[in-house]
Amino acid sequence: MLTIGELASYAGVTVRAVRHYHAKGLLPEPERDHSGYRRYDGGAVVELIRIRTLAEAGVPLARVRELLRAGEEEFAAAIADIDRRLRAEIRERQRHRERIARLAAGELLVLPPEVVAYLDRLREFGVDERIVQAEREGWIPLAAHSPGRVPEWMARKREQLGDPRFVDFLLTLSQALDRADDDPLLAGLADRLAAYLTRLADERGEDYVDDTGIELPLAALMDTLAFATVPPARRLIELLRQRGWTGWTRLERLR
Repeated sequence: MLTIGELASYAGVTVRAVRHYHAKGLLPEPERDHSGYRRYDGGAVVELIRIRTLAEAGVPLARVRELLRAGEEEFAAAIADIDRRLRAEIRERQRHRERIARLAAGELLVLPPEVVAYLDRLREFGVDERIVQAEREGWIPLAAHSPGRVPEWMARKREQLGDPRFVDFLLTLSQALDRADDDPLLAGLADRLAAYLTRLADERGEDYVDDTGIELPLAALMDTLAFATVPPARRLIELLRQRGWTGWTRLERLR
């Protein structure tokens, strides 16, 4: 037989909680023994654990009282319903966590949700965070200047991410970020990018390669932001020019 303190300890609650459950009629209060103490058996431990588990799951004590008196089928159905509610709350809290993380990064404050989703997609592919930040810095003035065109541009970006060759280019560029200007990897990357652009232009037309229509001053600003965040990009543009293409934000084939 257990004292109230031992009962509370075994069930993982406080003595005060046990007395509160007594007062609410959730846990029967045993008679006192000849010494004047209340003694509890093992069944009381099990019952107290059930009460604690339901209460910690957010079930109101009035509902806990009903469940303790319910039959097996009703109790099982109620537990399944509680589990569904908890899983829904977990999903919602996860969404809140994602929003908080984005808020901490400042993205949702200055960028449309579809752009934030695009940046998250880059991260999922394993693109270096510096490239993601370069994209982010470029999209801030772009979205502010032409918010109505963001859906159109995002549709193009999503299409590009569906092309394994484009994703492979981004991943290779990630590897090149810490390379010197004379590193052969940059030349190889320029070869691959030029070949990709040429195939794309041949397959879809040169207008498809860059039909963003971004004004030159804004494109120049975005290039500056990209070069500051991803220094190898400037050298890559020089190498790309040698291979018949120019531009970063606005790409075009040299005649």
